[in-house]
Amino acid sequence: MAGNTISGGDYKDNFVISYLELRRAIGIVGMAMPFVLAGGAWLFFSIGLQVSLSAYYNTPMHDLSVGLMFFLSGFLWSYRGYDRRDAIAGKLASVFGWLSAIFPLPADPTQLGILGNLHNILAGLFFLTLVYFSGFLFTRSDPGKPLTSQKLLRNRIYRICAFVMGASLVIGLALHFTPAFASFRPLFWGEVLATEAFGIAWFVKGEGILKDEEKVR
Repeated sequence: MAGNTISGGDYKDNFVISYLELRRAIGIVGMAMPFVLAGGAWLFFSIGLQVSLSAYYNTPMHDLSVGLMFFLSGFLWSYRGYDRRDAIAGKLASVFGWLSAIFPLPADPTQLGILGNLHNILAGLFFLTLVYFSGFLFTRSDPGKPLTSQKLLRNRIYRICAFVMGASLVIGLALHFTPAFASFRPLFWGEVLATEAFGIAWFVKGEGILKDEEKVR
């Protein structure tokens, strides 16, 4: 029926909006995850900070920990972006996230074993893919369009987030194996900073903030 026909422009707008919402959803879930896991464990079960975010798998927050990772990985699987690189990166991040939840850390983090080491490798690959998203994919722009001041600012934020993700994980992991700092849960805080940076990058990419101003026609 003519009254229900959607024009090509409207369809494109709806398509774009759906991906902006998907990016914002990924960002919000990412930023919320540390607070949900650590806050929920402390508030409802009086459990202190764990050695890492992954360690909440072995607490009463188990189901929520797995659910959030599967939820986030599902969003990443459905992400397409602008070209094949975005789609492949989304699929890889999704698979790494799913597998890291399927192969969790053991209850005793000092006895990693094969599965524990596999989890750490998968979690590392998951974060490396997210660093690639923020530092290399999000900073691209249409060569036919001039860079706006907002786009330049967003690119700066993407690069900062990529740096924070990489640096916080490396430093957190190094301090985790330093006896003098181990009691301060450096790996946990490193993962929190990395997850927050990841969430901020995706929220900005979804135009949650710093959106380009539309030109008046």
